[in-house]
Amino acid sequence: MPALPALLLSIHFLFLLLVTMPPRSLGQTPVLSSVRMAAILDDQSVCGRGERLALSLARENINSAMEGLARARVEVDIYELQKDSQYDTTDTMCQILPKGVVSVIGPASSPASGSTVSHICGEKEIPHVKIGPEETPRLPYLRFASVTLYPSNEDLSLAIGSILRSFSYPSASLVCAKAECLLRLEELVRRFLISRETLSIRMLDDNLDPTPLLKEIRDDKVATIIIDANASVSYLILKKASELGMTTAFYKYILTTMDFPLLRLDDIVDEQSNIVGFSMFNTTHPFYLEFIRSLNLSWREGCDLTYPGPALSSALMFDAVHVVVGAVRELNRSQEIGVKPLSCSSPQIWQHGTSLMNYLRMVEYDGLTGRVEFNSKGQRTNYTLRILEKHRGGHKEIGIWYSNNTLAMNSTSLDINVSETLANKTLIVTTIMENPYVMRRENYQDFQGNDQYEGFCVDMLKELADILKFSFRIKLVDDGLYGAPEPNGSWTGMVGELINRKADLAVAGFTITSEREKVIDFSKPFMTLGISILYRAQLGRKPGYFSFLDPFSPAVWLFMLLAYLAVSCVLFLAARLSPYEWYNPHPCLRERRDVLENQYTLGNSLWFPIGGFMQQGSEIMPRALSTRCVSGVWWAFTLIIISSYTANLAAFLTVQRMEVPIESPDDLADQTNIEYGTIHGGSTMTFFMNSRYQTYQRMWNYMNSKQPSVFVKSTEEGIARVVNSKYAFLMESTMNEYHRGLNCNLTKIGGLLDTKGYGIGMPLGSPFRDEISLAILQLQENNRLEILKRRWWEGGQCPKEGDHRAKGLGMENIGGIFVVLICGLIIAVFVAIMEFVWSTRRSADTDEVSVCQEMITEFRNAVSCKKSSRMRRRRPLNSSVALRNPARIALGAPRPLRLVREMRLSNGKLYSGAGPLTGGAGGPGPPDLGPGPQRILDDPLGANATPPPPPAPTPVMLPARSCAHVRICQECRRIQSLRSGTLGSTSTRIPPSSAPLPRLPPPPPPSSSNTDSEGAGGAQPAAATSRHPPSHLQTPPSSTEQQHHRPAGRPGLRAEERRWGGIFELLRETPLVST
Repeated sequence: MPALPALLLSIHFLFLLLVTMPPRSLGQTPVLSSVRMAAILDDQSVCGRGERLALSLARENINSAMEGLARARVEVDIYELQKDSQYDTTDTMCQILPKGVVSVIGPASSPASGSTVSHICGEKEIPHVKIGPEETPRLPYLRFASVTLYPSNEDLSLAIGSILRSFSYPSASLVCAKAECLLRLEELVRRFLISRETLSIRMLDDNLDPTPLLKEIRDDKVATIIIDANASVSYLILKKASELGMTTAFYKYILTTMDFPLLRLDDIVDEQSNIVGFSMFNTTHPFYLEFIRSLNLSWREGCDLTYPGPALSSALMFDAVHVVVGAVRELNRSQEIGVKPLSCSSPQIWQHGTSLMNYLRMVEYDGLTGRVEFNSKGQRTNYTLRILEKHRGGHKEIGIWYSNNTLAMNSTSLDINVSETLANKTLIVTTIMENPYVMRRENYQDFQGNDQYEGFCVDMLKELADILKFSFRIKLVDDGLYGAPEPNGSWTGMVGELINRKADLAVAGFTITSEREKVIDFSKPFMTLGISILYRAQLGRKPGYFSFLDPFSPAVWLFMLLAYLAVSCVLFLAARLSPYEWYNPHPCLRERRDVLENQYTLGNSLWFPIGGFMQQGSEIMPRALSTRCVSGVWWAFTLIIISSYTANLAAFLTVQRMEVPIESPDDLADQTNIEYGTIHGGSTMTFFMNSRYQTYQRMWNYMNSKQPSVFVKSTEEGIARVVNSKYAFLMESTMNEYHRGLNCNLTKIGGLLDTKGYGIGMPLGSPFRDEISLAILQLQENNRLEILKRRWWEGGQCPKEGDHRAKGLGMENIGGIFVVLICGLIIAVFVAIMEFVWSTRRSADTDEVSVCQEMITEFRNAVSCKKSSRMRRRRPLNSSVALRNPARIALGAPRPLRLVREMRLSNGKLYSGAGPLTGGAGGPGPPDLGPGPQRILDDPLGANATPPPPPAPTPVMLPARSCAHVRICQECRRIQSLRSGTLGSTSTRIPPSSAPLPRLPPPPPPSSSNTDSEGAGGAQPAAATSRHPPSHLQTPPSSTEQQHHRPAGRPGLRAEERRWGGIFELLRETPLVST
């Protein structure tokens, strides 16, 4: 029994020893010699968020300042996560567990990987410090294994709601990059549902293209936009919003990313933009500046890019290392901490993990991200969020939000950057493409910004900018409309953009109306105008080369030609039938006393009407009553024709008159053949819709009910419809004037239907209105607006209305008459050449020389410019020709001569007779030519040579060649018969030959009196008897004709002989012509 107490005493001693022995004396857990932790980074780039540098700085800072654990060094193992997937994350954790770490930090921006890390750490009871947003949904077991340094989703929702509530924004739009944002901002959505305020939620597509949803937000007229995305996606959304003109002073953006200070938005926003974000940096921390400097230095050494600034994840990494070391220090004070390798395949856990987690929740630390404290759920508490507003070149702190849902703002509203002066401000100008107000340059692709546009409004904006010292950026209206109210109360076009604060100014042909004045503000009008009607006029073709023929139609010209031919024929017949047109042109000449002529030959009958038609007259004057009647009627006809032609010629050579079927709005309203309309949504449409005038009401009813619609979307579409169809366009008078200057086929119908003005539109209550109005008045006083209008309205293709100054006619107007003149000259030259050739051929046949030789000789004489007269050429006689032709008379000359007796009448016709040269009294000797010709024939060469006598020819008495316009009275013919009988009694009568000799063409008329006298001298009366007609051709004169031709107081036969002497004189004047 004594052994039993001893045994019990030994057992009690061993129990006390085991209880009081430190764990490291058990030999199961090694003594903690270093604090090792693992950091998982999902940013593989060295020049990323600076998380590697932050971990190095934290380790060095702690190791150099460690006091309680002097023998324990802080080691941070870095593991890179290739992609956000559960498999890769699990594999990374299986690599970390055998290292014996006391905590795992990260990752920063991979929620799915963070959930996997938290799950594994919870199974092994290893504390997990999260530095990224909370994963959603949050599982219950995760709260016992992790703490988060990132603000909770609930706190973020409360902070955004406090800002919206502070600035009285009843409606907003939420843009989500991922679907989890609805769970992250659940508290914000719940608040809007409770308050019944409007919150529209839009999700980015997989392509991350924010354009469609931004356009929807703009159409919904929502000015407050909440963007829940990371820094890169937020930048993309803001850039696209800037391109859509949604970064003006009237849009407010709230970004949920905590890396808001890293955004560089200077290239896409200006000082008017309202972009608000959050920041957790504690700029008053003693190590903050050193931290920034160290990161910047390391960045410059290893990166080529400019240091953007510290990322929140790097600062959270820095604070996480300090929080873990602080918790281990507190735990080590109560017990020694031992670590051991773990494995993913082993169910072992770290026995100190739960104790360390409890100490982590009790940590209180002032770090780079502010006060670090955790609640029982491991969420951060008792911290602040700095509210920043983006400014050019930096940020401005406008308030602080506390985690107890308290908001302290520096101002009562967001700074919308609108001051009472426009100096150094950039305004967004909405406008619409319309000539000549705003147009694109020809090569606008080569320009950027405002340089792509030109026009009246662009120049006016530049003038205003020079006066008020502001800058502007032109933005085209999206829907291409001026602005009209919708049934739901909203507005379209430029008015809608001003209402929704998408633009600061609306500059275009923007009409000031009372309905628009209710929702927006207008400046003083810079142009006064009214509604007018534009319609297409039927304008004649441009004057051509033969436009001088346009005053008369082709049918009129044809009837004029037929009238001319008819008048010529009637005149010819009347002159032939009337005895009063047969007259003696030379009653005083004895030798021409018995010849009657008619001046209206066929050629003269055609020439006389032409002279009357051209108002030039002619030398032919009518004598008979019938011909005078024809002439008078023709002259009256030509007077009317020429007067009408002259009156219409000027109009047809310039511009033809325009004809339009309507003259006023009443004519337009009373018909339905011509359609009419205006621009849809414009002020002209509003005018007709609200008009109380009966005519305008009928026009509005027609336009509103007409199908297909008569409204157009733009002025260009309306002009095209006017040109291509029966359509009248109701538009402003200034645009009417401009387009009429470009298209001469357009005209204005009637006057102005109303009076109104163009002004510059601004949002309601804009502080710019007074300054812009004063500047417009200054431009009007300086006449600058009038100069700009003349610059863009004048210079069109059509002449200005009311310009009645005479304009010179060009070749395109009267060029055809020059063509007619040239053609006439060419015809005249051609006819002259033909006459020359024909005459030369006849002369060559007569003279028996070659045609070429005769043409050369005649051409030399024709082109001689020294004198205007020349001698008639005489060729020498040729004896060989006389021998070959025994019918000719050889006179000892080289060529034979033929006696040609002719006389040329006043109208150019020849009255002649020609026969062979015969001797007198039927003898074989030389002919009896009288003393003058006989001397020439006796010795033509001056050699006194006597040629061999030719065979005796048979003399023939040839009748006179008759002409249609010349006739010999019966008395003269009787006298010729008597004379022939008298001459026959004293000489032998030669019977007529049965074979008449060939007759040669008559020679050209004598060129001078000397030639005539020389060739006609010495003609014998006996020769004249050879021209008497045979007895069987003579007609005895009537008694009336004898009385008519017998002078008073003269015996009959003697008087007849004296009259017949004239014929003898004609025969004596007959020249000799060489053949």
